[in-house]
Amino acid sequence: MSDIALQPAHALAEAIRRNDISSRELLEHYLARVERLNAPLNAVVTLDADAARASADAADAALARGDVIGALHGVPMTIKDTYQTAGMRTTCGLEEWDHVPQHDAEAVRRLRDAGAVIFGKTNTPTLAGDWQTYNPIFGTTNNPWDTARTTGGSSGGSAAALAAGLTALELGSDIAGSIRVPCNWCGTCGHKPSWGVVPQRGHLPPAPGALADTDLNVMGAMARDVDDLELALGILAGPGGHRATGWQLELPAARAKALSELRLAAWLDDPAYPVSDDVRSVLESAAAALRQAGARILDVRPPITLPDAVALHMELVYPLMEPSSKLLHRAWLAANERREQLRAAMADFFGDVDALLMPVAVVPAIPHDHSEPLARREIPTDGGSRPYLDMFGWVGLATVAYLPATVVPVGRTPAGLPVGIQIVGPYLEDRTTLAVARRIEELLGGFVPPPGA
Repeated sequence: MSDIALQPAHALAEAIRRNDISSRELLEHYLARVERLNAPLNAVVTLDADAARASADAADAALARGDVIGALHGVPMTIKDTYQTAGMRTTCGLEEWDHVPQHDAEAVRRLRDAGAVIFGKTNTPTLAGDWQTYNPIFGTTNNPWDTARTTGGSSGGSAAALAAGLTALELGSDIAGSIRVPCNWCGTCGHKPSWGVVPQRGHLPPAPGALADTDLNVMGAMARDVDDLELALGILAGPGGHRATGWQLELPAARAKALSELRLAAWLDDPAYPVSDDVRSVLESAAAALRQAGARILDVRPPITLPDAVALHMELVYPLMEPSSKLLHRAWLAANERREQLRAAMADFFGDVDALLMPVAVVPAIPHDHSEPLARREIPTDGGSRPYLDMFGWVGLATVAYLPATVVPVGRTPAGLPVGIQIVGPYLEDRTTLAVARRIEELLGGFVPPPGA
């Protein structure tokens, strides 16, 4: 049992179906690990063990009758505390929103319908609004590779719980790197879907009860391997609510699966958002390994500068994140037109390129810094301090252009901190970025548990 908690969710589901382990036994194992390992991390902040035990027992009883509920039958998992979860405390790190919902968010419901046993919630910054994970209700989440450092945010509790083997699978969300940055800094895998692929209903923010989708925001899985990301995408993707009456979603197959068939572009550094030497070295080594393994890495870049992508991202995201930020409707229309021009340019770019390899952040996991205001913080790098808002630099393009992006670990710095690579692909071609991520994972080894996990 010592290693089973670190197995991918699809392997755990298979073990349950084979009766190698029961859902209840696996749940108890995860609960015991949370009790033993969570305190220094503060990743899992809410538990509902009794309800989870009842769900696990029901899953075991169904299997005994020969009934398999779905692809995640009996697999225990946690959920980021930005999702309304029926019968379980939900806060989004904000005291005013601290409540116990009667209904699941749509994405949570789909995971339950696939057989998942949801036993807890993981920490997030207040209103999911930071690249560090802390809030006045639950406090600070620490990185399992170095507890003096942040996990990233806003899905920081999710990434820490996965890395430490406290959960089998996680449901995160991303509006400015909130899946990608924590996966990068904690050494796990994550997928930011194309915008609109997974229903948002029941995600906080916006406030509880809101029905409209939020621009830029996406719901996506976080895991310890790429197969789990693809499994979860198949469960989560598809129209919700009244849209399901007449719409269907069929994501295209990956453009190619073999490295020799994939056309990759690598944009691994930029003078506007310079990547620290330790991170760049890991990324360049990964690119070199891909070339040696037969991948075609083309010397091309998208027809946009990072500062232009960041400026557009910030113009559209700030009114969603900051109550004091305002954007006149005519200004939004102009910004949206620039966005559509960018999306068209990226579609042309991906006519000749299957996926774009990029960093996630300019540095590995940073020390905790909760000073206010957030915008005045600085990031220590080997080239001197950089503005905290440089965190927008490498995550903005995929966000503002609605593109899928998959993060997979590719190595560690000399200080032992994880480094991931971001694989950005064409709109709605999520399976292509996942295919590239799977080849990278196979080549470079993928997830490695942190010390003590």
